[in-house]
Amino acid sequence: MDSTRRKGIKKQMVIPAVKDNHETFDERSATAKGVALAENKRYQESKAINDEITNIEKDLSIREGTSELLVITKTKKLAAYVVTITEKSPKKFRAVFVNRMQNYCLDALENLIEANSLRMDNVKNKERRKDCQHAAYLKFKLLSYISFLALENECILKNSMSRYRC
Repeated sequence: MDSTRRKGIKKQMVIPAVKDNHETFDERSATAKGVALAENKRYQESKAINDEITNIEKDLSIREGTSELLVITKTKKLAAYVVTITEKSPKKFRAVFVNRMQNYCLDALENLIEANSLRMDNVKNKERRKDCQHAAYLKFKLLSYISFLALENECILKNSMSRYRC
């Protein structure tokens, strides 16, 4: 028999640290509200939302000081944001909305980078550049419509869309 049992002393149980937190913002918010209520304190929802925005911005950190066009940098941020808000979407929507939204972002980025890489030295390249820019524009329009459908079908939540603006 263990000597600590004979003396009536219980060993302290060690709880391993959790590396990845998979709670949603709503779950963390509800937990914080419950703790504040139990401690007879006021819950500051605006502080919790600001903390969540900071976490999202850390996830979407893309270098600002590059020599890229602003539209390419914003498109990269948009693609990272789309991945962030769709990562916890229900499985039934992943093949329909999530993949399409992510693909449209990446296709638009590809078209913009291709358009930017073309030299403007002849008419053929100017036309090709214009075509690439128009293709990117169409991808953004399609992304807008698919994200609207995803919002209507609750694949993505309205509060997750409004927390961060690119």
